[in-house]
Amino acid sequence: MVINRTFQYFSFILLVLGTTFSEIQAQSTSIADIHIRDPYILADTKSETYYMYRSASTKKNGKQLGGVEVFKSKDLQNWEGPIHVFTVPENNWITGRIWAPEVHSYQGKYYLFATLNSEIRWKKSQPGWTDFTFRGTQIFYSDSPEGPFLPFDNLMPHTPMDEMALDGTLWVENGIPYMIYCHEWVQTIDGGMNLIQLKPDLSASVGEPLTLFHASAAPWSTGSEHKQSDLPTSYVTDGCFLYRTQTEKLLMIWSSFMNGEYAIGIAESSTGKVTGPWIQQKDPIFNKHGGHGMLFKSFDGKLNIVFHSPNSPGGSERARIYEVEDKGDTLVLKNKLESK
Repeated sequence: MVINRTFQYFSFILLVLGTTFSEIQAQSTSIADIHIRDPYILADTKSETYYMYRSASTKKNGKQLGGVEVFKSKDLQNWEGPIHVFTVPENNWITGRIWAPEVHSYQGKYYLFATLNSEIRWKKSQPGWTDFTFRGTQIFYSDSPEGPFLPFDNLMPHTPMDEMALDGTLWVENGIPYMIYCHEWVQTIDGGMNLIQLKPDLSASVGEPLTLFHASAAPWSTGSEHKQSDLPTSYVTDGCFLYRTQTEKLLMIWSSFMNGEYAIGIAESSTGKVTGPWIQQKDPIFNKHGGHGMLFKSFDGKLNIVFHSPNSPGGSERARIYEVEDKGDTLVLKNKLESK
């Protein structure tokens, strides 16, 4: 009887507050408790909601398919979800795991840039080296940041089929959309940062890619040694994202290894155009075992960076958010967003 009265009293309080039990059960999760690699945050101005995307997978007809899910927040600290927003079509060019999903608002729609992976080998590499498998970035579209995201008709990647490509991101310059993406070190040894033009509706790429720079061009990028002494040192390119500063300089943040630690560096276009040439800044913006960053402005106008740290796929990775100061010619990390 006492329990029943307590339940009735609690129900009355919830009614007065306009809250339901389902809303209580759907209480948010602290960002510190969300395991995520390659985090991407869309600050959606239409809904004044932050959306944070991560890779997921689902089983359909007994087959494991890559997918994407999203958390949403009003304050960057407490997140609801996840909501499943995308599953790779079964008849897609490949259907495996997804890396680095990011969603861009463009011409009234939302576009998911997703790196798809497979175990399908298309070329044998040198002895002791990782084989070339199909890997590329493909774009999907939706009317909502919560999906569902749909493929374009050709069900093909937007990066070249003969490249192991990943981490595509959108950049629009003089009304022309481009994808900047990473050309995998597995294929090139010295990872590349490439550019390719997209059709106005982002349905496919146009023309041939342009190599902007290689990872070894950065003085802070020291590469990765391999167990076999006869194998060359490899240099990783990862997690590119572009930003126009308050003085109209065009910067790119991207990740690689520095003395065994994952780091985030900055490159600057000497012409202010996406085609470059690109010059590497001497020091990374972050070098404490975290990377794959992106920049976004919060609804109070502050510039922020989010990246995962530490860089270890074992389950300890979390999204770290720092306020960033735009110095005009470079970016500087300021205060870290601390969980409450």
